[in-house]
Amino acid sequence: MPKQPRKTPNAARPISPPSPRILVAIPVYNEVNYAPHVIEKVRRFHDQILFIDDGSTDGTAELLDGRAARGEIQLHRHPTNRGYGQSIIDAFCYAKRHGYDWVITMDCDEQHEPEVIPKFVELIREDRWDIISGTRYLEARQDNDLPPGDRRAINATITSTLNELFDWNLTDAFCGFKAHRVSAMIPLRLDETGYAFPLQLWPRVAKAGLRVRELPVRLIYNDPTRHFGGGLDDAGVRLRHYLDVLDREVKRDALMETVAGDDCAVVPCCCHG
Repeated sequence: MPKQPRKTPNAARPISPPSPRILVAIPVYNEVNYAPHVIEKVRRFHDQILFIDDGSTDGTAELLDGRAARGEIQLHRHPTNRGYGQSIIDAFCYAKRHGYDWVITMDCDEQHEPEVIPKFVELIREDRWDIISGTRYLEARQDNDLPPGDRRAINATITSTLNELFDWNLTDAFCGFKAHRVSAMIPLRLDETGYAFPLQLWPRVAKAGLRVRELPVRLIYNDPTRHFGGGLDDAGVRLRHYLDVLDREVKRDALMETVAGDDCAVVPCCCHG
């Protein structure tokens, strides 16, 4: 009988990289009517969920306390309202402290469909991108809602401006349904706390040379009368504020170009403790 080749159990095998740890982060402010349904739907697709409660006063805080006590969600709370941008920044820092590799952000008003989470996860596992950004305007879907005219106009203006500045082809600058590589976000040192957060994020993403792709998502407006608060409810004021933040970021980049190169790259992490 021919001699069989000796089996070598330690022979080289392709080693699959470890699966990335992914956190779904949901900023929330006074969403007691939406939060229970959002929790149930998101849990069908992912079990690592962080709610960032931004000082809610309508019963949302108590609701989230109960869900966190039962282990259904993780919870980070602001004692007072600190802003949408601060909630996203805190999600990144929370993720870093707890060993997550990616953060998928989504809203708590049922305008982002949890059914899309697996599509984000699939792209994350390709390991080719640093930001995967939802877009409501890349595809014309029959089931899309009609956006409020002022919001669509402002989005189009800002998206076009970003494309001109950075030679991009974005179609939706403001969609909050995104996946972010944590190790790419922390060095950006983001500190824009309000709704203008994307106008700081995108220039710093461009400056850092991060890899971006878009993922089509459905355009949903459950309540087109929702308010931004304060003067930002005026579309003209809101657009000027966004452009002011963008202008500040562009000027910041220009200033940093004049500073000695390597020293600029060594910055402290935004996460402490």
